[in-house]
Order: sequence, then C-alpha cells, then structure tokens
Amino acid sequence: MIATGGDSSDDTVLAREFAAFEATARARAPLYAALAAGISRDRSLSGLLAIARPTQRLPVLLLAAVHDLLLEHPDHELASWYPNLTARPRRSDDPGLLAAFAAFVADRSDRLQRLLSTRTTQTNEVGRCGLLLPALGMMADEVGPLSVIDVGTSGGLNLLLDRFEYRFRTAGGNTTTLGGPSAVVIEVDLAGSVPLPAALPTIVARRGIDLDPIDVSDEDQARWLEACVWPDQADRFHRLVAAIGIARDHPPEIVAGDAVSMLRPVVEELSETGHPVVMNTWVLNYFTAEDRIAYLAELERIGAERDVSWVYAEAPALIPELPTGPDPKDPHRTVLSMVRWRNGNRLVDHLATCHPHGFWMHWR
Repeated sequence: MIATGGDSSDDTVLAREFAAFEATARARAPLYAALAAGISRDRSLSGLLAIARPTQRLPVLLLAAVHDLLLEHPDHELASWYPNLTARPRRSDDPGLLAAFAAFVADRSDRLQRLLSTRTTQTNEVGRCGLLLPALGMMADEVGPLSVIDVGTSGGLNLLLDRFEYRFRTAGGNTTTLGGPSAVVIEVDLAGSVPLPAALPTIVARRGIDLDPIDVSDEDQARWLEACVWPDQADRFHRLVAAIGIARDHPPEIVAGDAVSMLRPVVEELSETGHPVVMNTWVLNYFTAEDRIAYLAELERIGAERDVSWVYAEAPALIPELPTGPDPKDPHRTVLSMVRWRNGNRLVDHLATCHPHGFWMHWR
C-alpha cells in the first residue's frame, strides 16, 4: 500500500472530502458514491491522495487513477461493478465492492502512486457541442464561414463538432437531426424556441489552445481522458471513446500555451480564412480571478480592433467577471451566451440556461 506521507489532520481532511463527495454523487453516480463512502471510512485508502499536488487532492483524482488502471485490466473482478465495462454490472451496495477495490489498489501501488503524483483531472465533454451549435448557426447566418478557436480545448474534440450527429428533441416529441451519420451522436432536450440551423455551419479553420493539451493519438493520454469520465455515466464514456476515434482520423490542431498570450495571434491568423469565433465551455472556473480578468480584457482589446465573436457555456455563479450574470431562477446553472464585437461595439446576448454536459437547453 502507498504511504500517505501526511499527518492525522491531513488524513481527517481527506476522509471528509470523500464523505462530502459521497453525498453529492449519490443521486447520479451510485458506484462512485459507494466507493467514496467506503474510502472515507478507511484511512489507508483516503490517505492515498496525500501524495497528489495540493490543488489535486480531490476524490475524483483517486477514482480516475483507479479507473485508468482498470481500463488497462478490464478482466479484473473490480470491473464487474463498472457500468461502462460490463453489460450487467453488480450492484453498488454489494459488500464485496470495497474489498475488490482495495485489492486492486494494493496490487498496483507503484503505478497508482505515479498517476496520483503527476496527473490532474481533465475532461473533454463533446456533449457540450450540442449547446454551441445553435449559437454557431446564428453566427454563420450573419457572417458566413467560421474559424473556431476552442480555449481550454483539452484533446481538441469539440473542434470536430461538425463531424458529429445531433438529435434535438422538443417537449412535444419532435426530433430534428443535424449532421451525421456519425459514431458520435449528441442528444439534447430543448425547451423554448431554439433557432436550430438548417444545416451544420461551415467551419473553414479550427485551432485549440490549452496549457497542457491531450494528444489523443497517445494511448496513455487518451485513456486518461476516458478515465476521468465517471463509469456510472456509460453513455458519456462510450461517446468519448467514439470521439477519440474520429480525432485520430482527423487530428485537431492544438497549440500549447495560456489563453491570454495565445489568443490574439491565433485569432489574427484564423481570421484570414473565416470569421473568428472564440469558444470556451466550463473552462473559466479553472482560471484564477486574475487570469479571468486578463482573458476578458484581451477579448475586449481584440474586439476593439476587429470583428470577433465569443460563445461560452459557463457557470456565472462561479465566474462573476462574465458579462452575463447568473440565471435568477437558478443561479448555479450553466449559462450559454454569445458576445459579438462589430465595428468596435460589443453586443451581449444571454441565449439559454443548460445542463453542464449538454443534455438539455432552455432557450430564453
């Protein structure tokens, strides 16, 4: 077993972190909730996180690290509880779950230690492309072909949004299909008069920006992306695997660097091909307040010099710097907004509130 390297107070804090995570995950992730409950009562398991960087001592990091190793060994007994790895998973309240988890961890302590000490949790949720598509369609109708820049792009999968298939469902039971056929199918439940485009917008250039991008052609890096998806959410997991397959056939171009310093040169280069559209989805909450202010200021400077657009799906309750505030009916929801700079003037439209992974959208 890995030594925790912490004192008893550290162990107590980590145990409490797992107990708190169990409470929040219970409704949507029964497997991870059951594991977190058991880990919170076993200091030899919760203390494993002490080796992680201070900002990464999160229950999801340990769970993702174990998931990563299990994806390499899907024949292990522990996999029989994981809904993404078996057709008929065992119940999460099965008393053998924690013993299987502890045995799996103990047998792979060296590998697990390396993952916990070097990795950070990272996601690339392609379901959010279903939120971006109506806004991009509106822009394409206004300005024509688009050049998209995805900030915090991770593996660049959202840059491939025009290679996915979309099924938008209304409360009345009608379904509108756009794009495809594709191995990646994104379904979104709609409320309100969502202006769906007649066809996918024309994207003539695309570029991702990320401090630490994921190379999905690398098996280890791609598997880490997969491991960060909760196994209870098997549909998201299998959709991500399919998106990685598309990205390997059509590699997105990604530049490594911070959003503030890289944004201007990328916008200037891509604007020679099509109208530049900056996108970010659930990224800014990982910025410091200082970096968020600098990022928004850089967008303003660029917009003062050229026509540019910005689409974001973020949680304003976590990011007070955004030009659109929280939804008064539910301040914790994700907000989809579109900001356009035209002739130096800024126009802000709050378009919708939505699920953070793109499962539903309520148009304003």
